[in-house]
Amino acid sequence: MFSVIYGGMVCIAGVLGNKQVALGPLAVEAGIFPFLLLVILSSSVAALHGKTVADRLVQYGFIPLIGSILLTLLVLALPASPKMDGKYLDAFNTMMGQTPRIWVAGIVAYGTSQLLNVYLFDRLKNSVGKYVALRGAIAAVLSQIVDTLLFVTIAFYGIFPITELMLGQMLAKVVLSLVMVPLLISFFVGLGHRLDGTEPTE
Repeated sequence: MFSVIYGGMVCIAGVLGNKQVALGPLAVEAGIFPFLLLVILSSSVAALHGKTVADRLVQYGFIPLIGSILLTLLVLALPASPKMDGKYLDAFNTMMGQTPRIWVAGIVAYGTSQLLNVYLFDRLKNSVGKYVALRGAIAAVLSQIVDTLLFVTIAFYGIFPITELMLGQMLAKVVLSLVMVPLLISFFVGLGHRLDGTEPTE
């Protein structure tokens, strides 16, 4: 179940990222919500089945990510039906026709930050112990900072000043990580134990 949800979130994150949402004073691209679910799910799998299995989940996540990019490029290249309303076609092409730099930035940021998240979550077990919510929050905050640094730099460096965008995205992601991750990782770890029919050991 977790792997199915994970694959879906990998694909939808890039689509939702086309909209910026206002959360009080914070402005954040909406792809952060499915991306945080990726962080939560990979940490939950690490808590339930260990780092090796969680790393494999992240690595398999490249399949739907790259597959969805290739399918998008195929659909963009195919001629549109003459019956399609022009305004919808323009909107689709604008939303889905991202630059190669953004595609590459997404792939690099995804792999690096997700693997880092699993690594940090696993290593924190020695110092934080059984508190999966705390381990998950710390790992999420640090990995999201790295994700922002990589994505914004690769996608936009040299196109326009990126410092303000980068700092704003980092702040929003840190706040959302602290708010969302502790509760949801506890939920998913508990759900995983119920689905597996096992008793919590941490």
